[in-house]
Amino acid sequence: MTQQGTPSFFSRPQTVLILATLCCLLWGSSYPSIKTGYELLGIARQDVPSKLVFAGWRFLLAGLFLLVLAVAMRKPALRLTARQLRQLTVLGLAQTGLQYLFFYIGLAYTTGVRASILNATTTFFSVLLAHFIYRNDRLSPRKAAGCLLGFAGVLAVNVGVGGAAAPVTLHGEGFIVIAALVLSAASIYGKQVSVGMDAMVMTGWQLAIGGFALLAGGYVSGGTAGAMAVVPAVLLVYLALLSAIAFTLWSLLLKHNPVGTVSMFAFLIPVFGAALSALFLGESILEWKNLAALVLVCAGIWLVTRAPA
Repeated sequence: MTQQGTPSFFSRPQTVLILATLCCLLWGSSYPSIKTGYELLGIARQDVPSKLVFAGWRFLLAGLFLLVLAVAMRKPALRLTARQLRQLTVLGLAQTGLQYLFFYIGLAYTTGVRASILNATTTFFSVLLAHFIYRNDRLSPRKAAGCLLGFAGVLAVNVGVGGAAAPVTLHGEGFIVIAALVLSAASIYGKQVSVGMDAMVMTGWQLAIGGFALLAGGYVSGGTAGAMAVVPAVLLVYLALLSAIAFTLWSLLLKHNPVGTVSMFAFLIPVFGAALSALFLGESILEWKNLAALVLVCAGIWLVTRAPA
């Protein structure tokens, strides 16, 4: 399978750098936003059903926002073939539904430190899967070195944070790794779906379908949205909007670029997440490990994205 499409705005190196970094910044901001939302709504740490309800509303609203915007822009959002509807259902249930189901269950049984480290394996899975699927996206020594530097940066962010002595479990750390694998495979599948479909339409439908599945699963298993006041409602809308923007831009980048090149930027998510959590949750940010993490991640991205000699 070869890379599809011709050179465009979204395949320019500067565009990839700016938009991929913006996506990671938005996703990184979701960490303190979600934690704040749980606190405002009184959702307990182990209350996975209520977390699924919260996530379900977030992604359902994000999907509906994109679909309404697509219709307003006269995109073919409501004119889907049976084949496209099947593809979108599979993509939504996998990329949003199944991935976040494993992630939230795993997060309830492991530490946030381990989750952020293990979730970075998404990049490894993406680069590895792309190696076997795309002939022009092979795993080279340069890419391997870039991935190792990026992962070292994620480890650096979490140096000295507690929780390392806790035992490893399948339903904890195992589910986080499974979530990363599901996201990697679904992203590559989404790249194929986007070849014959508008990226905004595709993203809107997959978020809405996946969000509805999470919402239904959360309510059926006893979850609740809690007391939805003005502040948590605004926070939920922000999370929905950042998901809509980030997933759409990421889908466009994957559509026009090799998977390995775009996926490498995902190492920035835990770096931004740590920095923004420190900023908004009152944690210390002026530490050597944060600077070391940023340097390592940027070096890894440079290795993977720079043009070969």
